[in-house]
Amino acid sequence: MDIEETIYKYALTNAVEHGNKCQTGSVIGMVMSKHPEMRKDPKTVSQLAGKLSAKVNGLSPEEQQSELEKYGGLEEHKRTQEKPKGLPELENAEKGKVTLRFAPNPSGPLHIGHARAALLNMLYQKKYNGKLILRIEDTDPKRVEPDAYTAIPEDVEWLGIKPDEVYIQSDRLEIYYEYARKAIEIGAAYMCTCDAGEFKKLKDNCQPCPCRSHTIEENMELWDKFEDMEEGEAVLRVKTDIKHKNPAIRDWVAMRIVDQEHPRLGNKYRIYPMMNFSVTVDDHLMGMTHVLRGKDHLANSEKQSYLYKHFGWKIPEFIHYGRLKMDDVLLSTSKAREGIANGKYTGWDDPRLGTIRAIARRGIKKEALYELIEEIGTKQADATISWKKIYGLNRKIIEENTNRYFFIPNPVKVDVKDLPEDKQSMSVTRELHYNKPEKGLRNLNFNGSAYIPKDDYEKALDKKPLRLMDLINIDVTSNDVTYDSESLEEAQSKHASIIQWVPVEDSIKAKVVMPDNTIVDGFIEKDSSDVKVDDIVQLERFGFARVDEVENDEITFYYTHN
Repeated sequence: MDIEETIYKYALTNAVEHGNKCQTGSVIGMVMSKHPEMRKDPKTVSQLAGKLSAKVNGLSPEEQQSELEKYGGLEEHKRTQEKPKGLPELENAEKGKVTLRFAPNPSGPLHIGHARAALLNMLYQKKYNGKLILRIEDTDPKRVEPDAYTAIPEDVEWLGIKPDEVYIQSDRLEIYYEYARKAIEIGAAYMCTCDAGEFKKLKDNCQPCPCRSHTIEENMELWDKFEDMEEGEAVLRVKTDIKHKNPAIRDWVAMRIVDQEHPRLGNKYRIYPMMNFSVTVDDHLMGMTHVLRGKDHLANSEKQSYLYKHFGWKIPEFIHYGRLKMDDVLLSTSKAREGIANGKYTGWDDPRLGTIRAIARRGIKKEALYELIEEIGTKQADATISWKKIYGLNRKIIEENTNRYFFIPNPVKVDVKDLPEDKQSMSVTRELHYNKPEKGLRNLNFNGSAYIPKDDYEKALDKKPLRLMDLINIDVTSNDVTYDSESLEEAQSKHASIIQWVPVEDSIKAKVVMPDNTIVDGFIEKDSSDVKVDDIVQLERFGFARVDEVENDEITFYYTHN
């Protein structure tokens, strides 16, 4: 069904459903809602809707019904019932008494996988009017990258997250030492000098190592000598159930020696806590009521529960959600860093990466991520998201406020011959936004020459005419481009493709950086000269794009989506 038949069926449907009187505006809304691709040419849709609505209103009720049946009956356009929105309630949560935390490791900037943890915590903070803490967990010097200390807060800010408190764990080592001593003093932890391989054999056989029976005094003596030992010579272990069904939980390591310079601390310290120890201490001292984490942390939650019980602390509610996978995007921070170092990627905002700064540079709005993460929620099932899903959510947000412009990718210059005298100098006026007249108009002045897309030019060669939107119809041959006719009806009768164009004399150079980091060069209409960096625009028949750079003679865009 072509565009005219599609609109005609919607007009008939609207008339039959509303007392045999068709409303043009309703028809346009139905068409745009069910056929997003038609939004690329709203003026044509509007013109056809007006003409066909008038035609339908001229028919009798019986004729309307008869015509509609020829096209298969009423067009389905009712919206499906929406699923209930909002996050599920947290267990044991009271308004104003919920404390949560987002606790990334500083291995690099945040990516969309981190966004799930960050935004879930923020959304629940808002839901319960609670407190949100940002805690950078950097107690493994081997996994810390200095640039992350700046990048993470920047990404958190872009996401619209405003933490109530911010901590960096490397500032808190003396606190962890204090609680390590307390754990020894209450018999909850012991210094282990066993060879790692030997300890594993014993542990796997549910047998305690000899160090487990040390007295508190013996453990304190070893703790006091800890800093002078060699890396791997000893560790501090937390006592658990040595016969636990999961060997990983049996007497886990709380403290160890790491001989590597720390980006913030240098070589001031050698004893560093393992994640499970520092996290437990911090979550207690910071008053955490609910801990949202991936289900890969199930064993860690159980490990930490032992330390909570040793100290007599209240255990927070642990909520474990499934893994978040994303099609066709690199989420590995280490691989991204390697690619940046060897020149494969241009930086952390390379459009091929899944970093927050990469998707921001492309023009994806944080509100689209909010909706995505809220929809996925906290369910334990793994979730796979696609760019298509993100694009759909983002399109709803940006579409209603983006100016439209003609951009000509890979342009071909055409000089139209045989123009009638009254067509040799023409002016076309189009809306900046088909649904927002208050945004104003844009003007294109035609003097016989225009840039058109190379793809459209080649497809039309020696075949059917092209219609330059709102202007004229042209014939394209291998020798010449000639005037064919003027009316839209004539173009439709010849099944002409309706394409965008830019006057040669009134054009601005433009380029678009695509998601695969290739560049499409072209020209854009002169009225786009008012755009500013970070504006989102719709390049008609090409796609949405974010303005990245504006120079005197060229505008650079980053492609968002179609």
